[in-house]
Amino acid sequence: MAGEFLTLDETASTLGVSTRHARRLADSGAITRVARGLIDRGSVDRYLHSQRQGRTRAWAEHTAWGAVAILSGQDADWLGETQASRLRSVLRETNDADDLLTRMRDRARVQTYLAHRAALPRLRERVVSTNQQLLGITDVADDSIDGYLPASGLDDVVRSLGLRADGSGSVVLRTTEFEFDRVRDLIATRTVAALDAGTSTDPRQRGIGRRTIRELLEAHR
Repeated sequence: MAGEFLTLDETASTLGVSTRHARRLADSGAITRVARGLIDRGSVDRYLHSQRQGRTRAWAEHTAWGAVAILSGQDADWLGETQASRLRSVLRETNDADDLLTRMRDRARVQTYLAHRAALPRLRERVVSTNQQLLGITDVADDSIDGYLPASGLDDVVRSLGLRADGSGSVVLRTTEFEFDRVRDLIATRTVAALDAGTSTDPRQRGIGRRTIRELLEAHR
């Protein structure tokens, strides 16, 4: 257990924040609490990878998904004209992958689970996953799942498929409260594949994701 979970004090030390702030991060879902006083180490690693030192603020979900649409060459028609124009300007001025990952981190809440092998086919039918082959990543494990679903559907999926929160699990669920019909189309883009890979705990995938993010930002200028 020591390798998979952190106490709140250990979490605070790892993140360089106070214990109270670490508790707030757990309460908000930014990091995953798996039991009273225990935090999923993987969620802490992902949180660290998704932000950089500094004062860059994360965008609200609808803004982050708007940025995904713009970087993917699509219209973010749920944003007002002024907001969309301002967002395009910010993206043109952004040249750092870490900067973008920080701004994008609240587009979805990330949680990790263990699942029985028999539940995996049913789970794959209920989530929408990125296509990592768009990044040239082809060796994803067959028994792993990394996908998006509406926040409103998480409890039912966890209960009906017997998922168990666990930092060592091979199931990563990303939940969003933004309109899922729009999210579904955006998940199929190279942009979302790069954002997910860019915060992976796997160094190779993380490197590929961040390199792709820099390419997308360069193409937007």
